[in-house]
Amino acid sequence: MAREQQGGSDGSELGRFLRAHRTRVTPEEAGVPIGPGLRRTPGLRREELATLAGVSIDYYSRLERGKETNPSPSVVDALARALRLDKAEHEHLRDLVACAARSTVAEPPGEAGRSVRSGVHLLLDNLRPCPAYVVSRTMDIIACNPSGLRLFAGMGDWPESQRNVVRYVFLHPQAQTLFSDWDEQIRACVGRLRALAGVEPDAPDLAKLVGELHSKSEEFTDLWERYDVRWHTHGSKTFHHPEVGDITPGYQSMQLEGTPGQRFIAYFAEPGTPDHDRLVLLDMAVAEKSPTSS
Repeated sequence: MAREQQGGSDGSELGRFLRAHRTRVTPEEAGVPIGPGLRRTPGLRREELATLAGVSIDYYSRLERGKETNPSPSVVDALARALRLDKAEHEHLRDLVACAARSTVAEPPGEAGRSVRSGVHLLLDNLRPCPAYVVSRTMDIIACNPSGLRLFAGMGDWPESQRNVVRYVFLHPQAQTLFSDWDEQIRACVGRLRALAGVEPDAPDLAKLVGELHSKSEEFTDLWERYDVRWHTHGSKTFHHPEVGDITPGYQSMQLEGTPGQRFIAYFAEPGTPDHDRLVLLDMAVAEKSPTSS
């Protein structure tokens, strides 16, 4: 993937984030007086944001251009306030600054490990009939129980090496009808990848996936350029599942300690409820091929 798409580790990723969010804050939202004449810049101008953050125009311009990579914590916080960042975006800005300050690291990161501990496989099996799976940092499904795979209708038809949650929601023909909030699902998926791109812009597994999605999905490209870094860790989700009907289980996502970026995701429903009964049905529909691991 081209370096200008992915970002590089030279401070340009920090600049991209600042530019993307600067263009999304209107002068009215920021309380900036609008003078006469046509505004060619969507959102705030550089000089307007610099004034709001209490820094010089030259200093802010160097931040956007990747020439300045070590702003103080107080400047970072001031920029976050001026850009009206939420908590996740503010934290991501801090991560980008830390990454830019480490831009002298010579070797890019390698691909994350895909080995899943035997105890985690046992835990996946013991959670049946609740769908559960383990994903890599780029959301490859690297281990799952039967309903964990079948929850994503049709994903089992793909080769194990292609089973990725982001690839599924953007490219699988059943994804748009499976999720009741497909638009929100694709935003959350892009947000997680964008957060990873900010701190590991040269990761080869990320570059490969993002490059593929850029070439195959206009929706992905549009969302990627927005630079949202939001995602969901818990809540409930409605599926219009072709095998068991409508189902709205709760879900919880958590980091697996001691693993290279792996996360454990499980869905659940109260026993005795229609949603739980449908999870049981989903678990009973055993796939022809074992989906317990990649």
